Amino acid sequence: MCFRAHAVKSHSRDVRFCANSPVPAMLSAVTDLDRRPADTTGQTVRALAAQRHEVITAQLRLHGAVRVGDLAALLDVSEMTVRRDLDALSELGVLDKVHGGATLRDDRSAFEPGFDTKSRRNLEEKIAIGRAAASLVRAGTSIGLTAGTTTYHMAMSLLDVVDLTVVTNCIHIAEYLHQFPRADRTVLLIGGTRTPSDALVGPTAVQTLSQLQLDLVFMGVHGMSAKGFTTPNLAEAETNRAFANTTSDVVVLADHSKWNLNGLCTIMPLSDAAMVITDSSLRSDARGVLTRECRNLRIVEAQTESGSGHSDTASAAGRK
Repeated sequence: MCFRAHAVKSHSRDVRFCANSPVPAMLSAVTDLDRRPADTTGQTVRALAAQRHEVITAQLRLHGAVRVGDLAALLDVSEMTVRRDLDALSELGVLDKVHGGATLRDDRSAFEPGFDTKSRRNLEEKIAIGRAAASLVRAGTSIGLTAGTTTYHMAMSLLDVVDLTVVTNCIHIAEYLHQFPRADRTVLLIGGTRTPSDALVGPTAVQTLSQLQLDLVFMGVHGMSAKGFTTPNLAEAETNRAFANTTSDVVVLADHSKWNLNGLCTIMPLSDAAMVITDSSLRSDARGVLTRECRNLRIVEAQTESGSGHSDTASAAGRK
């Protein structure tokens, strides 16, 4: 059951919330404060900011990510005000600011958000990384795509590759490619136990992968740091290692927000990656570590409104 929240005065569409959502009550409180006379002590201003912060935090917990424009309409304030609110919440460690909005910060190593939640985070960066990865795939090859939202966007750029075999443990990737069939494309969805992020993992997946030899494996990861590539799920770490064992060339796809985000389980060290593809918002110190430890580091620009974007590749000289 859903109901309408009438606090959004400047938005042309009705905004609906689930019945158990705390957001409508918070919006009502913001509106009530907005109707009070001006307070020369500044207490009302502080109260308004606190109420907005509660609404923003609730939206982050509900969706995993928020956009500045959507929040401005929801709260009936300017985008500049929303950006100041995001700055304040970022300093408190509640969120991570990204282009055009923010994502929920959750440093729990065993926390695994769902596919829909992750797919909203750093969308432009994931699209750019996915396209760059797809450009490495040649006709007549066999590739592995591990489960993930970035590898999912890569799959969207593979539709025109001829004579392609795709092995994946991602339900969403298999479903997407099934929607655009080709006589010369084979898609193998390996079996296993389904995780919260819709990956198929476990002994069945590992056993299937142990019988395969692939030209390239493209791997999405939960996090990466100087300690290696990680995931919150023990079975998924084992399955991803099985993917890595099918090839001599593993390409890791990870946007800048994955740096120093440590999952519970290590998949493999940085040195096992033939290439890491990430975006230009990655910190300079992280670039230094990846350039030193990985064979290749490729930096891509997120797609802009004008459609421009490019990539740069740095090779670690002397690495295997």
